[in-house]
Amino acid sequence: MTYLRWTLLLTLLGCVLALTGWQTFSPPVRAYDAVPVERGDIESGITAPGTLQPRHYMDVVAQTAGQLLRLHVEVGDSVREGQLLAEIDPAAQQAAVDASRVQVESLGALREEQLAQRDLARQQYERQRTLARSGAARQEDVQTTHAELRVAEARLKSTDVQIRQAQASLRSEEAALAHTRLHAPMDGTVIAVGQTLDVQKRTPLIRIAQLTSMTVHAQVPEADIHRVKPGMPAWFSTLGGGGRRWPARVRQILPVPPRPLEQLGPDAGEPAAQEAGQGRGVLYSVLLDVDNEDQALMAEMTAQVFFVASRVRGALTAPLAALQGSTDRPDVHRVQVLRQDGEPAPREVRTGIRDQRRVEVLEGLAEGERLLVNSAHRQEQ
Repeated sequence: MTYLRWTLLLTLLGCVLALTGWQTFSPPVRAYDAVPVERGDIESGITAPGTLQPRHYMDVVAQTAGQLLRLHVEVGDSVREGQLLAEIDPAAQQAAVDASRVQVESLGALREEQLAQRDLARQQYERQRTLARSGAARQEDVQTTHAELRVAEARLKSTDVQIRQAQASLRSEEAALAHTRLHAPMDGTVIAVGQTLDVQKRTPLIRIAQLTSMTVHAQVPEADIHRVKPGMPAWFSTLGGGGRRWPARVRQILPVPPRPLEQLGPDAGEPAAQEAGQGRGVLYSVLLDVDNEDQALMAEMTAQVFFVASRVRGALTAPLAALQGSTDRPDVHRVQVLRQDGEPAPREVRTGIRDQRRVEVLEGLAEGERLLVNSAHRQEQ
């Protein structure tokens, strides 16, 4: 019995050692990080940052100097065309209007006096002419009265000119008085309100915009600007848009980079004038219009714009990470396709357009086949 026990014990121990050794020295099972080939829409194009601004806006500028008395609107208020927005102290302008009116009235009274003097001089001249024909008056008296008539007529003409000048000054002063009341030039929303009146610099006091239509000012690098064309389709998203895409089209490409007007002097195109811009890329402004009826877009929002150069719907696509090498043809690449037994097999595929993550597959793959994404992800288990 003792012999039998030892035999059974040794047999069990051998089985345990054999099982442990097989697990220890058996070949590892390899697993690959693979993704399927699938269909989807793919777009190729250019990305650029941008800023949203109202397409239609007008600035309300004070044309009369003075102290701001009352401001009747705030940022965000909706206004109608002709609505009173602000009032400037009219005291100085009212005094100027009163003075101009007094001047016009004074000149009018002077004209009445000179008109009477001219009529009297004309009567005296006609009387002397009549007397001279009958020999009752000297020719010298006729000439004297004629000269007095011409002087009276000249004074009357001079006064008429002064009256017209005074009336023009009065109209100018009345216009300045009217400008102390600032009205809305159009329907819209107040998007900016200033606090300083500067007539010489024409600093806007209030800006009114129509927010139902916005313009994206995209900044495209000079290396890509030749690929952007007017009418080109595009879309953009905003930081707070929750992934929403707004469709748009290119309206205009500005021919010069944005810069202060004073820098655009006569020597702006000379090599010496361009040295300051060397060493950094030039950005060109591209304008895109978009409807904003729901007013989800606001002024000064940051946008990420995608200009669609080409688009394919329902294309067979593969991830860019699956392309492991190129051939002598730029549109042919090598990939690793997982066979039914789980082992990878090399294959060449012809590709089309691509976006930031996927590439269009034109030849060499079928929908559902799995591609090795990155050989560095292979694990030994």
